[in-house]
Amino acid sequence: MNQVKLFIELTRLKKPIGYMLLFWPCAWGLTLAYDFSSSLNNYFFYLILFFLGSVLMRSAGCIVNDILDKEFDAKVFRTKNRPIASGKISIKLGLFYVSILCLLAFLVLINFNFFTIILALGSMPLAFTYPLMKRFTYWPQLFLGVTFNFGLILGWTAIKGDLEIVPILFYLGAIFWTLGYDTVYGFQDIQDDEIIGLKSTAIKFKGNAKKFLFVCYSFLLILFASGGYYMNLNLSYYIFGIIPLIHLLFYQMKNFNYTDPLSCLSVFKSNNIFGFIVFLNILIAKLF
Repeated sequence: MNQVKLFIELTRLKKPIGYMLLFWPCAWGLTLAYDFSSSLNNYFFYLILFFLGSVLMRSAGCIVNDILDKEFDAKVFRTKNRPIASGKISIKLGLFYVSILCLLAFLVLINFNFFTIILALGSMPLAFTYPLMKRFTYWPQLFLGVTFNFGLILGWTAIKGDLEIVPILFYLGAIFWTLGYDTVYGFQDIQDDEIIGLKSTAIKFKGNAKKFLFVCYSFLLILFASGGYYMNLNLSYYIFGIIPLIHLLFYQMKNFNYTDPLSCLSVFKSNNIFGFIVFLNILIAKLF
């Protein structure tokens, strides 16, 4: 039982925000591409597959992150008790878990078309090298955005089998979304990160945190509006689009206090609500 508890802690399964932030872009891309005049069986089937894939890949990513950051995590108050940093789980066992999780994720992946499988496999190296970026650049959050939102492209290609301007616009918008929310997340560890020499957008923009967040979320909203235009989504998409706009530019901006770790965590977690709101917005625009 103790090993099970350590595995759950290692993979952050009790913290669903991580895999939900990975899942929502998949759901957006799938919903944008799907023809709802046909049977809904495939839609729900793919939705379940993307959810399972998000949980599995996020879990594997957490382990890889903890292995690569073992020495750094041990020096940061928030992460020093993680199973690998504290020595409760060995690197060898951690790699074994990663192998099993990736195998299960591959079994999920082979249910999609060939083009989607190739794209997903091509993104794997990016996903697992993300933790290294904070050693070399102040923009690891941008790198995370590129990898973490790739499911939006996969959601589209799972249905369409090809790429066009619409998913690319939404994908670019989602990158700015991640750039914003992961910067908020990074402010929790900013003091420790500066001491041990790690880099982040939180450190780079610590004097202009809210301005940077406003710029990220503004680009996100502009790109999502542009994607809706090229998709020829009906007026309801823009009317209901006011809700995610209010959430980002009023709720998050108002409640974000970069000097308060609890505020940062609360605002970061609220992006799960944003993901759900955007999902409903796209769904309503496609159905009505």
